[in-house]
Amino acid sequence: MQRSHIEVAIALPVFNTYTYGVPEHFYHQVSPGKRVLVPFGRRKVTGYILGRPKDTYHDSIKFIIDILDESPIFPSSMIPFFKWTADYYMHPLGEVIKSALPKGLNIYDTVCLAITEKGKKAIIEKSVTSVETTVLHFLRHGSCSQKKIINKLTITVTDSLINRMARQGLLTKQRAFNSGGRTKPKLERYVSFIDSGTGRHNNDYSEKKLSEPRKKIINLLKSKGDLSVKELKKIIPPSINLVRSMQKAGQVTIYKKKIYRNPFGESIIPDIPPQLTKEQMDVVAFIQNLFGKGYSTCLLKGVTGSGKTEVYLHLTEIVIKKGCSVVILVPEIALITQIEQRFRSRFGDTVALLHSGLSAGELYDQWTRILAGEASIAIGARSAIFAPFKDIGLIVVDEEHDASYKQDGTFCYNARDLAVVRAKHSNGIALLGSATPSVNSYHNTFTGKYFKASLTRRVGKSSLPDITIVDLRKNRDARGAKRFLSPELRFAMKETLERGEQILLFLNQRGFATHPVCAACGESLRCKNCSITLTLHKKTNAYRCHYCGYSRPSVSHCDICGSHDIKLLGFGTEKVEEGVKTFFPDARVSRMDRDTTLRKGSLLRILQGLKKQSIDILIGTQMIAKGHDFPKITLVGIICADLSLNFPDFRACENTYQLISQVSGRAGRGDAPGKVILQTYNPNHFSIVAAQNHDFNSFYDQEIQFRSKLDYPPFTRMIRLQIFGRSKAKTGEHAFKVTNICKKLKTGSPFFKQVQVLGPIEAPVPKIANKYRWHLLLKSPQIKPLHRMVQRLFFDNKSDVRGRDVKVISDIDPFFMM
Repeated sequence: MQRSHIEVAIALPVFNTYTYGVPEHFYHQVSPGKRVLVPFGRRKVTGYILGRPKDTYHDSIKFIIDILDESPIFPSSMIPFFKWTADYYMHPLGEVIKSALPKGLNIYDTVCLAITEKGKKAIIEKSVTSVETTVLHFLRHGSCSQKKIINKLTITVTDSLINRMARQGLLTKQRAFNSGGRTKPKLERYVSFIDSGTGRHNNDYSEKKLSEPRKKIINLLKSKGDLSVKELKKIIPPSINLVRSMQKAGQVTIYKKKIYRNPFGESIIPDIPPQLTKEQMDVVAFIQNLFGKGYSTCLLKGVTGSGKTEVYLHLTEIVIKKGCSVVILVPEIALITQIEQRFRSRFGDTVALLHSGLSAGELYDQWTRILAGEASIAIGARSAIFAPFKDIGLIVVDEEHDASYKQDGTFCYNARDLAVVRAKHSNGIALLGSATPSVNSYHNTFTGKYFKASLTRRVGKSSLPDITIVDLRKNRDARGAKRFLSPELRFAMKETLERGEQILLFLNQRGFATHPVCAACGESLRCKNCSITLTLHKKTNAYRCHYCGYSRPSVSHCDICGSHDIKLLGFGTEKVEEGVKTFFPDARVSRMDRDTTLRKGSLLRILQGLKKQSIDILIGTQMIAKGHDFPKITLVGIICADLSLNFPDFRACENTYQLISQVSGRAGRGDAPGKVILQTYNPNHFSIVAAQNHDFNSFYDQEIQFRSKLDYPPFTRMIRLQIFGRSKAKTGEHAFKVTNICKKLKTGSPFFKQVQVLGPIEAPVPKIANKYRWHLLLKSPQIKPLHRMVQRLFFDNKSDVRGRDVKVISDIDPFFMM
């Protein structure tokens, strides 16, 4: 690489990469994958070295300020993958890399504000406006970044206001580095014995003259080697002062050692691989035959309980022996513990974890272990697709159909799709596993894009559970808990508890009452920030918004008429829990949803309770529907199967079938047969009937016809443009403005002839967190015209599209249509 110039991606929302000069004293330190501190405009920010620039001729070039890493923090082989990702999802390259890395690594300079004596005097004299007074009062507690003040204060504070106050001498503005580089290696003090006979220290001593505690410490260090101060204190409580004295005497030395923070739970006993079934052996042989023949993707369709995880374990062993790495993706953090334990029992310390549930330090250490070659297997949620391996042989995407693989926000990537791309860049295998494959992936097996392998039977003697449909329309006159706990379900629960077996009740709606209504005027209690009804959470005695987190006390009155007579309609997992305890007071009942699993370790305690059979009935949301394997669960009750059917989304039927099939698959995984009570208001809907019969093919045949007739994926590609702003009128106007630009682009070029411009319309949830939302949908048989149209929209019409008051975000291959 030409050492005098480097190409750098800036960790800011800018689409270009930039060429910087390298001072001579940094020549030997430059290599792709390292972070650099660079000047950018008037700021100093973090950038990432990509390599040598294509064009090294520049009239005026800025030089890097510092190189922040001794060794690369991601391998150079990942740079083409990062570039592809940034290009496909139309997201700034520096922001893509920043999203991939552990948090807390980057350094920025920010504008810090501090109040002046003139500002303090202005508060006393009341010679400033109310807004300026609020800002100055905020700064009296200490200096603060300008960005924090603008975001923190509820009043409208603008950059121009801050600049005016600075010109008036009411406050000062200075640039200072933030604490972005706070995540660092953990260092712990260790004690080492100094043997005078080895020449490690020239201060000889006689063991006869040593006190008993000193002898004990020396004997410990001789027999066990270097020990941490923390370990010594456990064995010999007053050891720390003693060790310091021994260090002064030249008997031991104290030094700092880099250690890894342990994100794992209990230690794991190594296991012995079980004998594979004939089907499992055939699948392993089929996929093993693909290795060494270049990139390929294989869809593994295996019914629930068919042993897909054991197939992953066998294939991982094959890949590791070839000297390659493996990435295992699971859709949610809740599932990681179970699969992590399986892999650690088989592969020990070669397993690393990568997910957002780890602390910043734990995540940094796991990332470092992979870079150092100490881990060859990474297990995690969607962000683990960015694991810094140099040579990946296998990427497994378990439950590939799951919507959790789609990242929401500004960088809307899909980890499942990126797994296929990264496997291609690594010349490896992408293995997509599911009992209920996505329609898109299954369609790809017919078009030849993916190979297909199948597991049609459960492992052992267990079989798929019988599913009984209960028509809730017959239950409409029931009151209280009897409305959602039908006689059929209650009877099945009674029988199951009498046999000493466990029960799973599924409702994909948390809280107690999901639709509180004023009895006086009929108005719903709504969130003040979102156009959504509040949900009562009885345990915390508060109404809460599930979108923005807004809450108000449970004794609240109606905002319209002031009445305190609030009727609690609708139900969630809390109300189901209360009803179950009423009917089965002696049963040990637990609940697993976002409310009960917020604290670290709470989820693991619930899962351990199921495993140890200290829980008889578990009630939960979709967190319980995926991947969990508990042989004593023989009854699954689906409280209301219709919730996902009513979503304004073309995938509603697919989501419903998958959810029913997945949660049903938790029943009967042991020796005892399983049973499912499926309660629904739509007993004849094709997705529900197909789920009852465990018939994916009949569901797929009907769903694919619907997609084909209406030009939905997999027959078209889509980009959703999200337009949102704080002004309802301006947001709506901007949505139509953006639409008109798209229509002009369509008529102005034959390349865009097949692009359909649908909308704009208000989003199904028109306001979230005080931002009004509109959607515009672009559809085309090919992705290239869509990409080109959006690129021209954003770059050729930049001044018309990107505004201060209204923002536009592109969502490639959208999953969430709400």
